[in-house]
Amino acid sequence: MTAIVTENSTLVEFLQLPYIDESPAWEYINGQAIQKTITGAKHSLLQKRLVGVIDTAGSNYEAFPELRCTLGNRSIVADIAVVASNQIPLDENGDITSTGINFAPAWIIEILSPDQSQTRVTGNILHCMRNGTQLGWLIDPYERSVIVYQSNSLPDILSEADVLPILEGINLKLTVNDIFAWFQRVS
Repeated sequence: MTAIVTENSTLVEFLQLPYIDESPAWEYINGQAIQKTITGAKHSLLQKRLVGVIDTAGSNYEAFPELRCTLGNRSIVADIAVVASNQIPLDENGDITSTGINFAPAWIIEILSPDQSQTRVTGNILHCMRNGTQLGWLIDPYERSVIVYQSNSLPDILSEADVLPILEGINLKLTVNDIFAWFQRVS
């Protein structure tokens, strides 16, 4: 589902809309408000497991599912945004804010859904990379591959036993096979 607020809507106007965080969330890309697609079981499972393994890896980073990232005249909702613990925005009470972040996450992970535009998702990753993100993954559950984006290098397509790059300081080793093995039912 795609909706346009107005031809000339601004990011400030978009962020004031009352429904942008309803499920599925809305993103602001190139002057348009676009609603994300509804995800399926594979997407949800990968998102849940990745957040869990990243957070239990013992580091100075936190993984957030569906976190709004507003930067450089774009507001996206990353499937997973990994943020340095010391950058997590806090309110006057010391509680985490509810508005998302206004900077590029250190690591962005997007999981392709069947009805989702790979071009739009890739554009969101590249936008974050241009604005300071160090690492990006585009996981394609149907091709069982991961396109990896890193600062100062061309994207790479990894599959099977390829070891995925992880942010420095996160004690985690994952292969592409490890990620897709989560689809197997465990009794």
